[in-house]
Amino acid sequence: MKFIVSSGMLQKELQNIAGVINSSNTLPILDNFLFKLEGGSLKISASDLESTMITSVNVSKGEKDGAVCIPAKILLDSLKTFAEQPLSFDIDEKNFGVEISSDNGKYRVPGVSADEFPKLPEISSSIKMNVSAEALFGGINKCLFATGNDELRPVMSGIFFEIHKDKVVFVATDAHKLVKYERSDLSAKKEASFILPKKPNNILKSLLGSFNDDIEMIFNDTNAQFVVGNIQLICRLIDGKYPNYEAVIPKENPNKLTIDRQLFLNTIKRISLFSNKTTHQVRLKVVGSELSISAEDLDFSNEAHERLTCNYEGEDMEIGFNSRFLIEMLSNIESDNVSLEMSAPNRAGILVPGDDSDAHEHVIMLVMPVMLNS
Repeated sequence: MKFIVSSGMLQKELQNIAGVINSSNTLPILDNFLFKLEGGSLKISASDLESTMITSVNVSKGEKDGAVCIPAKILLDSLKTFAEQPLSFDIDEKNFGVEISSDNGKYRVPGVSADEFPKLPEISSSIKMNVSAEALFGGINKCLFATGNDELRPVMSGIFFEIHKDKVVFVATDAHKLVKYERSDLSAKKEASFILPKKPNNILKSLLGSFNDDIEMIFNDTNAQFVVGNIQLICRLIDGKYPNYEAVIPKENPNKLTIDRQLFLNTIKRISLFSNKTTHQVRLKVVGSELSISAEDLDFSNEAHERLTCNYEGEDMEIGFNSRFLIEMLSNIESDNVSLEMSAPNRAGILVPGDDSDAHEHVIMLVMPVMLNS
């Protein structure tokens, strides 16, 4: 098995799929890339058993189709040091040794039989749909920070995709905060749902950030496949029933505070520096059109207080929130103004963009209050 490939192109494609490889693997074979030469095309795969990524590279002078596993770290690290040039790969079919030739030298690494690399799952009885990269990126980007880390509740560690005939809803929650993001410009012929784990979401987020075309999404009850240009991501879905998120979103919220988002965010960031390091609690008190934000840490005698002007409809109110959650949410909203809708000090507050710039998207962020010390 022989082929010649551009060093720069190979490095770029390997970096695109290297994110799926874990830093420490229980199976040594997962520390390798799988190279498979077929005709004039070279397919390269990387896997962590749960997720597999595949990319393709054009080669010149491909001889003898075949497959081999090549250690990922030494290959990637050495490619970073090469100037753009053709590299020649020559693989010994008997012992799987890999010899790489450049303009100035030769390098050898021990390869491994391709038979040891995990086989791809077949996605049978699947649903297929095309999705705009911008819409999918929006759903993942808006929801990812709200996913949970509790190993006892794995369904809450991923993003819930709920596909309807007239829209697609993305939901993430960790029981303290919740994000619901709707896209009315996405639809499918058949209604379905699945929970995509955190790692594939992170991989997709990095891939989609610079991709503008439609992507293909194929899924069944156990696996999903995303085709982004020449890159495929195939991953196992989280098994389980997602909690009834609609039940926790309060429908009646008569108290509505509207304020400049950046001003609100910067103030919370400042005030939170003086809050208790365990609870991160900040106190919001609204009287008329004045919003008071305060925090204190009795252990260190820290205290901070600021007053802001806001638009407010409703009864005077005092409510406490975890400042870290508010900062995350406000940082993930892009509008100039934001509205905080509340019903009572012991019920969840809802953050929504004050001016929805995109008619196709609708986002609601819910944050649970923390009990105030009187």
